[in-house]
Amino acid sequence: MDVLLIVIGAILLVLGIVGSFVPVLPGPPLSYLSLLLLQFTSYHPFTARFLVIWAIVAAAIVILDYVIPVYGTKVFGGSKKGQWGALIGVFFGIFFFPPIGIIVGPFLGALVGEMLAGKQSGEAFKAAFGSFLGFLAGTFMKLAVSLIFVYYFISALV
Repeated sequence: MDVLLIVIGAILLVLGIVGSFVPVLPGPPLSYLSLLLLQFTSYHPFTARFLVIWAIVAAAIVILDYVIPVYGTKVFGGSKKGQWGALIGVFFGIFFFPPIGIIVGPFLGALVGEMLAGKQSGEAFKAAFGSFLGFLAGTFMKLAVSLIFVYYFISALV
């Protein structure tokens, strides 16, 4: 039974890394599930505190992945309309144009929002670029956390 759980856990780790780039898959939560599966083996490598803390981190990363593009829009001079546009663009892109929609959606949403706010195309593009940088930051965070889970998984087995 241990071997089956370890194999499934390894598959979840791979899916978690892929999910860091593909918005349809929740990367960090999938990687976290691999640690939970490993806990049900005869190894029992983690404490309850460890598992709770990393569950909170995985959940926070998922939430931040939606918030950071909006924040990026704000940092790059976006108005409230641009921020709302980026947020709407995230959800519109996820549901209607996956997987590329998660990249293009916030960018276009912020751009349209800024144009509706009356900003010139250069200013609007700058705010939309902030949304894109926010997307890249979110992707990096998801990948980093998923790789940390890979490290803990392998370390527990060695």
